[in-house]
Amino acid sequence: MQNIYPNNFEAKIGFDRIREMLTNKCISTMGDEWVQEMHFQTSYDTILQQLNEVNEFCRIIREFDSFPATHFYDLREALKKIRLEGRFLEPEELFDLKRSLESVRAIVNFFSKQEEEAFPILKQKTSRVQVFPYIYDRIDVIINKFGKIRDNASPELAQTRRSIMNMQSNMSKRLHAILKQAQKDGWVEDDASVSIRDGRAVIPVAAANKRKLKGIVYDESATGKTSYVEPNEIVEMNNEIRELEYAERREIIKILTNFANDIRPYLEELSYSYDFLGEMDFIRAKALLAVEFDAIRPEFKEEPIIEWYNAIHPLLLKTLQKENRKIVPLDIKLTDDKHILLISGPNAGGKSVCLKTTGLLQYMLQCGLLIPVNEASKTGVFEQLFIDIGDEQSMENDLSTYSSHLMNMKHFVRNCNEKTLILIDEFGTGTEPMLGGAIAESILEKLTELGTFGVITTHYTNLKHFASSAEGIINGAMLYDSQNMNPLFKLDIGKPGSSFAFEIARKIGLPEDILEHATEKVGKDHIDFDRNLRKINRDKRYWETKRMKIRKVEKIIDDTAETYEAELQEIQKQRKEILKKAKEEADALLKGVNKRIENTIQEIKKAQADKEKTKEARAKLGDLKKDIDRKTTGNDSQISKKMEQLRQREDNRNKHRPDESKKPVSKEKLEQSAEMRPGDKVRLKGQDTVGDLIEINEKNAVVAFGQLMTTMPSKNLERISKNEAKKLDKNRGGRASVLTEGFSERRLSFKPEIDIRGQRVEEAISKITEFIDEAIMFEAGQLRILHGKGHGILKQSIRDYLRSEPMVRSYKDEHVDFGGAGITVVNLAL
Repeated sequence: MQNIYPNNFEAKIGFDRIREMLTNKCISTMGDEWVQEMHFQTSYDTILQQLNEVNEFCRIIREFDSFPATHFYDLREALKKIRLEGRFLEPEELFDLKRSLESVRAIVNFFSKQEEEAFPILKQKTSRVQVFPYIYDRIDVIINKFGKIRDNASPELAQTRRSIMNMQSNMSKRLHAILKQAQKDGWVEDDASVSIRDGRAVIPVAAANKRKLKGIVYDESATGKTSYVEPNEIVEMNNEIRELEYAERREIIKILTNFANDIRPYLEELSYSYDFLGEMDFIRAKALLAVEFDAIRPEFKEEPIIEWYNAIHPLLLKTLQKENRKIVPLDIKLTDDKHILLISGPNAGGKSVCLKTTGLLQYMLQCGLLIPVNEASKTGVFEQLFIDIGDEQSMENDLSTYSSHLMNMKHFVRNCNEKTLILIDEFGTGTEPMLGGAIAESILEKLTELGTFGVITTHYTNLKHFASSAEGIINGAMLYDSQNMNPLFKLDIGKPGSSFAFEIARKIGLPEDILEHATEKVGKDHIDFDRNLRKINRDKRYWETKRMKIRKVEKIIDDTAETYEAELQEIQKQRKEILKKAKEEADALLKGVNKRIENTIQEIKKAQADKEKTKEARAKLGDLKKDIDRKTTGNDSQISKKMEQLRQREDNRNKHRPDESKKPVSKEKLEQSAEMRPGDKVRLKGQDTVGDLIEINEKNAVVAFGQLMTTMPSKNLERISKNEAKKLDKNRGGRASVLTEGFSERRLSFKPEIDIRGQRVEEAISKITEFIDEAIMFEAGQLRILHGKGHGILKQSIRDYLRSEPMVRSYKDEHVDFGGAGITVVNLAL
């Protein structure tokens, strides 16, 4: 069974142009061969492997400038040549072999320096590749950096070349001597010089004197006045040089033959190195194309599925960019429940573009190419792709347009299954509408029964009705601006589209009486159906917009509620810990004070009313009192400043909270709220902890307990008088002040950096909120948040939160040398 139908599938969806673009990005004929062999695949593991290879290489392109991408020479034919005994590589081929092996070695070294988890798939490809240091060193002995045979490639070659140089030097001297003598004899002009004719050194002699200089006449001037003579003495010397040059060539061939004999056992491994170079060139070309199209590897499943968001036709994108126009992305979804999408709408509204986008991107994916879609997209594997686009009429086969469509439909129905994707443009057209529509509906029903996936475009009303009620098929409409009479090129799945035939005809100026007559012919019911479709589309867009606004508001409210709930729980936890620690420290302090007082009383008793001793003991008690006052109140002013900043921050946050005042409030809660007002003294029910009421609403209250401010349910509080508050404070012996102890220790241990990599958004935001609170308390003006790069979702959520945080003055990416986009630097408004 064929995987692709028809044979010109690639041309119809535009993949032949994609293949051409890949070829242009290759830097070797080896990579070009891989491009030409690229084909539609159905193996999930193979496709996934290729997609991951390209995905890794995209990272190399974006993050590295030093990847070796030069000298990808194809030496496979040359290596095949020397499989025969006695054959050898020419110096130019040897030079290319050296440089290409340098490229292989550079690529292997590049991946060997990377961490195992950085590029695991590409790094694995280098495991079988050999770098052949012996072969490289042998080549380096034979040729220099310019690709020329070295003089010292062998002792014999060195001796031969020295002889040639000596002979050429002697010949040059003798030739100039003969020239000077001929000038003295008047046979040659005084300003004449030695010339070269056919590679031979000759003397220009006047034609009348050419017999006077014994030698061979090699040439004459165009006028015939000058003859070029090679003296007999020089002829002999030239012949000797020529024999030496032959000897030089024989020695070079001997050197190259010996080298070929040396590397012949390694030809298989060398050939694999060039296969590796070609594949790396191919993967690099695919990655360059992916970066150009901003393509990605979406979530890839083994079963057939298409769930694409912001999908873009790459070729249309390039065309529109040249015209400074923007492309409209496509959202499309095909699943087991709704596996056929029937698209309707006006002509030139984008129906065919949707169809071709689906075909091209799926074909690209199953050829191992990344596709331009959103990261949230999902895609799968189809075993077959069938297409029916354009006019396939054939004079040779006596087929009309409609007959060719029916031939395609016959092939589809016979070969389709639940793992087939079909693409049909203008379904049912080409014959009488009523009959064509009936046949098309029957074919569509059969395709639906087979479970085939497909995207089909049509204008037929009966197919729209069928899609509205049939299982497994769903309508789709290309949106149209009915006011400005312009297509929007946007697909809306879930309802059929209007053809806007009468509106378009009216816009181009067709006479109204013709349109009225046409309305009578087609029937008012049909016109009303089309008009109702447009009204439904308009109303749906209106309510969709409303619903999106409501969802955004609800999301903000939910996120805010979760944030404050987390803050409340954390504050309550901190409050318990602080109170517990304060109680322990206060108890220890009182024990120490009591012990010192007892010691002082004992000293007074021992002194037996000695005035000096008594005075000294009283002075110690005074110092003790001052020491206690200093310990319990020393940090009050500093902490008060921080607590005031936290109160101000809480006030700013309250401005963004949902307006609780608009909700209905019970009589009981109104009475409760009326009893307590900001500024009142309050205490926790059943406890002696006294605080100042900062703010109160129906549910919660903000209370300051000493220098600690917290939010808690208002039902847990009760108002008390100021006298009662003083008594409770007096009975507690000023222990509230002890809450401030440990502040310096916490400040010293505070680190202005937090790592939330790998955490969920909600957990990360909660920790960052607590982190910023402590930073404000400890006057840390600049913070660093490590969130990593990944897909950027966590980073974006964190920055959305920071944007709404009143105490954040600014934020930015860390310098590239210290983490770049994986770290956000936050500056606080202290």
